[in-house]
Amino acid sequence: MHSRRSVRKYDQTANFDHDAVARALTLTTLSPNSSNMQLWEFHRVVSDDKRMTLASYCMGQNAAKTANELVAFVVTPYKWKKRAAMNANQIREAFDGREDETSKRALKYYEKLIPFVYNNDRFGLFGLVRKAISYFLGRNKPMVREVSKADVRVCLHKSSSLAAMTFMTAMRAEGYDTCPMEGFDSIRAKQLLGLPKAAEITMIISCGKRLEEGIYGERHRVNNQDVIINH
Repeated sequence: MHSRRSVRKYDQTANFDHDAVARALTLTTLSPNSSNMQLWEFHRVVSDDKRMTLASYCMGQNAAKTANELVAFVVTPYKWKKRAAMNANQIREAFDGREDETSKRALKYYEKLIPFVYNNDRFGLFGLVRKAISYFLGRNKPMVREVSKADVRVCLHKSSSLAAMTFMTAMRAEGYDTCPMEGFDSIRAKQLLGLPKAAEITMIISCGKRLEEGIYGERHRVNNQDVIINH
């Protein structure tokens, strides 16, 4: 964690093991994510032509132009039905033969609650209805309030971001460096990767061996007492 830095320029003469990226992404799939829905994809851009094209879509950042590989972290909300069914089947196998309240609640979660939250129309009207229900029920008991279409979108990007941090840490363990980038042309990047309209790119992470000049100064953070608050 101490040695991980956002590297803006990589050593293009250094050897790079692309298998290290594969190993890091295998670990990335173990990342925590909301309801184990795993609504993510990790797109590796290795070929020179596509990598340089994507680098240009990353506003020509040195972190992208000098990288050996680029990895796009993508959320896939349109796969929620398959993932819910996958989890429901897993629950059935895990609790086979049980009829207790815990097993019933777990199955109900994926067969009833997940469809209720993830089923969204184009204009987000279903989400407004869920918001109203959440507000009404929340008057008398604790209630999850983030149930709109926009809230689900934020939830998916949270999970994707957790995966991205796992990936960057794993790459550092492999002896390589990374830089997460939010500055890119999302429309062109999605077209290059062949992504459907409903997919969204959380971030693009560059990979390589750092040059000392690729680290722009000493790391600095605000004082811990300003951000670590005890209650």
